[in-house]
Parts: sequence; structure tokens; C-alpha cells
Amino acid sequence: MTDVGAKGVSKALAATTDAETDVPGPSENPATNLIIHDIAMRAAGRVVRHTMEKGLLRGRYGGSGAKAIIENRSIGQALVSSLIARLATRSLPGALLVGGGLVAKTLYDRGQSKRTAKRSGDKTLRKMAED
Repeated sequence: MTDVGAKGVSKALAATTDAETDVPGPSENPATNLIIHDIAMRAAGRVVRHTMEKGLLRGRYGGSGAKAIIENRSIGQALVSSLIARLATRSLPGALLVGGGLVAKTLYDRGQSKRTAKRSGDKTLRKMAED
């Protein structure tokens, strides 16, 4: 999928610039330009991700509660979710493993009573909001 997207970006770039061989950016050094693009993309992705997460939590926990939950996530939680996402996106077996784990967790949660599952999730998120 990323190869197809990369071809599209390359075609769009070739159509809008004179020199196909240059990596666009403020520097003459293509490695520097790549680093600049990487940092910008990661920052934009983080902003979008945090915005979506806060929006999803806002209805149940309010604006300040959602903000506290997102901002008080531990480094360990962030690292684990990042590693799991990387595993899922690097290979088909990784995607199947992570997807299967998510299905298993969902089925486990649904096996509990609704009240127990909600209480467990609320307890975890409220603890994150307090820290």
C-alpha cells in the first residue's frame, strides 16, 4: 500500500517541480530535507491522534477530563502502543497477530457484564486523569 502511495507522491512532485531528482525542502542536502519532512509528518500525526482521542473521550469525561487522560498517559503506555502499532504495520503476520489480540480482548470484554466492563475502563481512565 505504501508503494502505491509513494508512486502517487512521486508523480505529483514530478508534475509540480522542474527537477525530478531533487528532494524538495529548504536545504540543498536531501538527507536534511528527509529529516525535516519526517519530523513534520510525525508532529502532524501526533496532533491529529491527540485531537481524535480527546474528541472520543470528551463526551463521557468532559473536556478537561479528556485532556488529562491523554496528557497523563505514561511513557510505558505510549511505548507499548507505539511498538504494537509498528508490529501491526510492518508485516501481514504482525497485523494478524495484533488484530487477533484485539479481537480476543474485545470478546473478553463482551463476555463480562456491561456494568463490570464499563467500571473497569472508567477506573483505568479516571486514574490516568488524576495522575
